[in-house]
Amino acid sequence: MGSIAENLQDIEDRIHRACARAGRDRASVRLMAVSKQQPPEKLLEALGCGIRLFGESRVQETMEKRTLFPDDAEVHLVGHLQRNKARDAAGFYDAVQSLDAVRTVEALETRLAAAERRITAMVEVNTSGEESKQGVWRYDELLQVAGAIENAPHLELNGVMTIGPISSDETVLRRAFAALREFRDRLENDLGHALPELSMGMSNDFEEAILEGATLVRIGTTLFGERSR
Repeated sequence: MGSIAENLQDIEDRIHRACARAGRDRASVRLMAVSKQQPPEKLLEALGCGIRLFGESRVQETMEKRTLFPDDAEVHLVGHLQRNKARDAAGFYDAVQSLDAVRTVEALETRLAAAERRITAMVEVNTSGEESKQGVWRYDELLQVAGAIENAPHLELNGVMTIGPISSDETVLRRAFAALREFRDRLENDLGHALPELSMGMSNDFEEAILEGATLVRIGTTLFGERSR
């Protein structure tokens, strides 16, 4: 692995090529740096490269390094949210991408109301069928969680998220990402308004995700190198 600046340039080149292949504008895809389990010096190096959109997976870890993020950084929770962490999540994150249960939505809304904050939210969908992954499996579950977010005054539903399957087969990967897009399109029709964000694609599959319409790709290892343990 090179420096973060070198890795970022390589990622940018790959995003440009994927967008060209899909006939899309590069500006239609945002790059999120997934900084979970990365040491402070790497986070600061990423900030020095101009990155301002970050994804974190564990609330407790984020709270420990929250002072490293400047005021102009946007930090999303991309890992599973436990209800007992809702207060900390409500007090810091700009968005939660991983909501998949009505009771978690309700807990987060209660804490956001107390903190007098409003944030954006996504529903996580399990499009791979892998038991190890979080997220709703069926459309009726998606509609239920999305409805709870729509009814929460301090949450704004703006899209859906998925984690791709464990596979190197482009057809398998693209099928899972296409499924998320189809879920989103159906949800837009039922709710009657646009849901602009498709958060899908990580270090090993972000190009396939872009080909299927990803608007936000979440890159960790390819940008930062292996995570600290």
